[in-house]
Amino acid sequence: MNPPPLDRTSPPQLTDAWRELAATLADGVRVRVLRAVYGDPRAAAELVPRLTDRQATGLDPLPTDPAELAPSLLRERRAQIRTLPDSTRLLLLLAAADQYPVLTDAFLRAVMAARLDTRSLDAAEAAGIAHAGAGGVVFRDAWTRIAAYETGSPADRRDVHRLLARVLGGAGETPWRSWHRGAGAPGPSGRLAAELGTAARKAATAGRLPLARALTERAAALCPEPSEQARLLTRAAGYAWRAGDGERARRLAAAGSEDALTGVLALRAGNAGEAFDALMSAVVRVGADAGAGPRLAGAAPGGGTSPSAAYLDGDLPAGPVAEGDGRSRPTGVVADRASPSTVRTSPGPAAPADAAPVASAAVVAPAPAPAPASAPAPSAALPAPPAPPSAVVATPASVPSGAMATPSASPAAVISPGSAPRAAVATPTPTSPGVHPAPTTSVTVAPTTSATVAHCPPAPATHLLARATEAAIYTGDLRRLREAARVADRLGVVSPGTLGGLVAAFEGRYEDARELLEAAAGRCGPGGDPTVLIHAGIAALLLGDHTRAATATLRAAASARARGTPVTVPQAMEFRAYADFWTGRPRAGEAAAADALWQAHATGQDNGACHLQAALAMFSALTGDSDLCHERAASARSYALARGLGLPAALAQWALAYLDLSSGRFAAAAARLRALAGFGPGHGHRAIRHLAAPHYVEAAVRTGDTRVARGAHADYHRWASAVRSPDDLALSARCRALLAPGAEAVDHYRVALDLHSHGTRDFERARTELLFGSTLRRLRRRTEARDRLHSALEAFDSFGAPHCAAQARSELRALGTPAGPTRTGPDTPTGRLTAQQLLVARMAAEGATNREIADRLALSPRTIDHHLRGVFSRLGIRSRIELVRLIAEVDETEGGTTG
Repeated sequence: MNPPPLDRTSPPQLTDAWRELAATLADGVRVRVLRAVYGDPRAAAELVPRLTDRQATGLDPLPTDPAELAPSLLRERRAQIRTLPDSTRLLLLLAAADQYPVLTDAFLRAVMAARLDTRSLDAAEAAGIAHAGAGGVVFRDAWTRIAAYETGSPADRRDVHRLLARVLGGAGETPWRSWHRGAGAPGPSGRLAAELGTAARKAATAGRLPLARALTERAAALCPEPSEQARLLTRAAGYAWRAGDGERARRLAAAGSEDALTGVLALRAGNAGEAFDALMSAVVRVGADAGAGPRLAGAAPGGGTSPSAAYLDGDLPAGPVAEGDGRSRPTGVVADRASPSTVRTSPGPAAPADAAPVASAAVVAPAPAPAPASAPAPSAALPAPPAPPSAVVATPASVPSGAMATPSASPAAVISPGSAPRAAVATPTPTSPGVHPAPTTSVTVAPTTSATVAHCPPAPATHLLARATEAAIYTGDLRRLREAARVADRLGVVSPGTLGGLVAAFEGRYEDARELLEAAAGRCGPGGDPTVLIHAGIAALLLGDHTRAATATLRAAASARARGTPVTVPQAMEFRAYADFWTGRPRAGEAAAADALWQAHATGQDNGACHLQAALAMFSALTGDSDLCHERAASARSYALARGLGLPAALAQWALAYLDLSSGRFAAAAARLRALAGFGPGHGHRAIRHLAAPHYVEAAVRTGDTRVARGAHADYHRWASAVRSPDDLALSARCRALLAPGAEAVDHYRVALDLHSHGTRDFERARTELLFGSTLRRLRRRTEARDRLHSALEAFDSFGAPHCAAQARSELRALGTPAGPTRTGPDTPTGRLTAQQLLVARMAAEGATNREIADRLALSPRTIDHHLRGVFSRLGIRSRIELVRLIAEVDETEGGTTG
């Protein structure tokens, strides 16, 4: 059965065998193996040799049955329990049934009802197996609890489940009572399957997705009708996925064989092209079944619920708790009165497998899928294939946790595939100057009110088309985008959200686009639908409003946790990280992205993790960590190219180019960006080419290629002028300054800095000051040059960007002006470290080995060695003993200061 999230407060203690085996696994598989075995290194070491090659590389799901995970360890635990007296074993069986695989908190009531003598637990305590606690029995570990359950005979297990069902008599305890009734059934029963289905829908409505999954899976096991059983398994897979249990979701999806769910899972952890094909098949099928007229999501003809119509990717509406369910719902859940539960009709699903809730929001926030990117038109300066005939693409708002959306993104900016939002996302492709849009078959998109977005889920075809479009965007394949647009036009799909703004931009109605995006960005109030909030963040990023983008994405993550859909959290946190990146908060952004990376791996969203790895490469480029940037970029590109993910592949390439640019390797930066422009679908992405245009202009000018630089700037300026973002306009003015001769550049730099003062891209402002100061030095305007360069240097030091700071110092030395001592952060020992170095230092100080830290952070031991060498060098120490002492002193000092 699938385990609960690992306790992430301290790294697991790993055995030597597991250390060696962990190095052979893909990063995501390594994280999920530990999660599957409850963090037990012995069980992990037993499981890894049993994995197939496809499982070890993440292509196939891991086992979920305890007997397949660690059979030897379970045999050992069962043997220990069999030595105990029968009365002790009975109490342990009762306690285990109350906790595993569904926690029901009925043990003490059952003991009283059956008049059992709890003194029998003394024998278990003496043997070190379990002991009595305030709320019941506390087992030594998860495997002992499982063994206690499995050592009971089938008849005894049924008896204790029936006893637990009898004592769960409260009106608000219906789902848990139904669970035990189902678990105590001797064989198939249509009546019990229907009861479990009803209980599952109630649990899902209350935001208890792990319980809903367990109930649905159990209903499928009891269902005598094969076709209904398949539908229940598909529904259980959807619940498991939204709850963050990716491995179980993939196994259940295979049993149910539903195109829609298969496509979603492929989009998150498989080949994006194959995901597109599966999702488009589902779109056509659902569209044909639906006939004319829109329906609410989840409503199948005749009042049933089509599995393909269910929200499979984090979009479960939070409906009111069913009357009579007295258990409190998760804090912060807001009832969506107009949105019926996705599973309104068919008998509820249930799953036997995993009891412990996998969705501990604090630990495993599922990675929202990668955010789809809208492809910008090829820059005139960046060689690219001829623009194909334009087509409007309706991509219902689902923002994957892997998409890179930046404030300067043009209408073609990317909104990467992720959790399907209720609002649709359009992927406009602005044309280059001189290139007029070809006639389009466009989908008319009417402006939608925020109330509509928040409360009216999209019809099944709209939802599935959104996912298919995300897959096409993720690959960067415009042919697939045109295909999705043709289907949208034929089906008459109309979707709300940011789609209207993006379509308006695509059609050249930029003022309309700005108004519609402003409306979407304004839907960022607290407690809203996570999808609507994420789209508000995306719209804000497209408009260059990073403050509002950070607010919206943070609220989206909080709302997803409250609703029990952790699969959306990494996506939301990813966009927050990008806002931090552009505003000069690399440490906070890197920490957020690293956390989201772990969550994406843990929830089985390896495609999103790949994009996050590419984003982390960008942070490494900014902070000047060359080795780590190259390692992260290589890892992201290797994975992305194998699965046709053009978006993260392009972002990783940009990270390397950015590192070259900030290190003064202008020819290398220009070469990488030229190569990026030539990469086709699955290898590159037009949106990233657009976002990188200001950096390409700088690199091209520095290498004397002004013709190409002018073309790149012309395309970038077109969008900046339309959207009127101060930061985008500032970057356009900076490009114009770089292209201007001599003293003429000064006025353009002044305009750029004035625009920067109204924006939020603090890091780019510092780069503009650096370039301005360099120009002033060459013009022999020494006083102003010195002021500009000192200002840039101070900013780079505060951002922790040593390569850019070194360029500023070099310019100051050329002026004959002392640059002052190198500042790497606050005047504390830990302030000298990057966010990643500080995290590694603290884990090392807690006693974790390099391999343990590497496993925890999904990095290689070699990278951890590199980080620790940097830590020792920056702190001026030689051993871990000194590190422990220094960290303790800093913590004591900071504690005393704050206290």
